[in-house]
Amino acid sequence: MKKSDVKKFLKKFWFIVWKDDSFKGWIISLVFLFVIIKLIFFPLLSLTTGTALPLVIVESCSMYHEGNLFSNFNNWWETHDMKYFQLKLTEKDWKEFSFKKGFNKGDILFITGSKPEKIELGDVIIFNANYRNPVIHRVISIEQEGEEYIFSTVGDNNNGQIEFEKRISEDQVVGKATANIAPYLGWIKLIFFEKMRSPSERGFCEEN
Repeated sequence: MKKSDVKKFLKKFWFIVWKDDSFKGWIISLVFLFVIIKLIFFPLLSLTTGTALPLVIVESCSMYHEGNLFSNFNNWWETHDMKYFQLKLTEKDWKEFSFKKGFNKGDILFITGSKPEKIELGDVIIFNANYRNPVIHRVISIEQEGEEYIFSTVGDNNNGQIEFEKRISEDQVVGKATANIAPYLGWIKLIFFEKMRSPSERGFCEEN
């Protein structure tokens, strides 16, 4: 192919993708963006962050705090202090934790890979649990058995631990949540799957 033909092709492609306002142009633009995001952006992001899931949408209310971004920590703690007293975690401990105001269904979290020895009490981790999707909960205990780390988690808005999160091996850990980069924006995707959820899992969050 001649150099001039390549230039013509690129010029035509650029017009269709970015300037063509026809229905065909919109479809081609969407396909192009999907390919770029799926085959280039996410693989590069995964390589950079060290995890296969660098961005996740929160799909449940298990980490919700009433008021979400504007929640009052003191009020929340008064409601939940007995649960954490039983887990030997104090208010002072909590104030040092990340995401101390939790996060909401539909929030998009930034995840990074983390070595087991770098995970600390109070960190929010994402892990596989032979469940429909990976689980995102807070670490409430860490034990070491030989050279292996064993984690235990609980959801901030859950009344207690679920059986599968009482003993999480380091191999199950996908990564650690480091930022809530897009509150609520994940609802753009979740809204299409709400009808497939059980009635108890549908809709907006309420505090337990």
